[in-house]
Amino acid sequence: MPSTMSNSLQYLSAYSPTVQQQVQQMLDKNTLATYLLSKYPKKHHISNDKSLRTFVLEIKNQYLKKSSPLSQIKFDDKIHIINNALGLHTYVSRVQGNKLKNKNELRIGSLFKKTPEAFLTMIVVHELAHLKEKDHNKAFYQLCQYMMSDYHQVELDLRIYLTQLECVGEIY
Repeated sequence: MPSTMSNSLQYLSAYSPTVQQQVQQMLDKNTLATYLLSKYPKKHHISNDKSLRTFVLEIKNQYLKKSSPLSQIKFDDKIHIINNALGLHTYVSRVQGNKLKNKNELRIGSLFKKTPEAFLTMIVVHELAHLKEKDHNKAFYQLCQYMMSDYHQVELDLRIYLTQLECVGEIY
């Protein structure tokens, strides 16, 4: 595999050489945007922390009612996709007086303010799944798929979008 392919396809490194080759061909022909826009023609309208909180809690209440509450839900400008983080779920323990307070926080990279709803949903589902499953194991991905039946396809398409964004530029 040429080095230019591996550099431009860093978000797809876990996928098969066949998938990487197909994406590289679309990249070479400048058709990634066409592919993505045909499947995801428009971006969502969730642009602030309040609307994100409502969106996340609707999903959480539908699939994970009995899981721990989320104390904070927000878009975060500090999350950089270079570090392989698209969103973060943190479990914070703080001592207040003589009590130990535990809080779950969910932060989504601000990049996702300008993406299709399916991409935002996929990131939210991924981070919510960490409320029950801390590791990326079989149970974790089964939970993701339970909350979003096309989770794996949307994750692949999101990674293709990140490749488009890095190599060519924005499309939404």
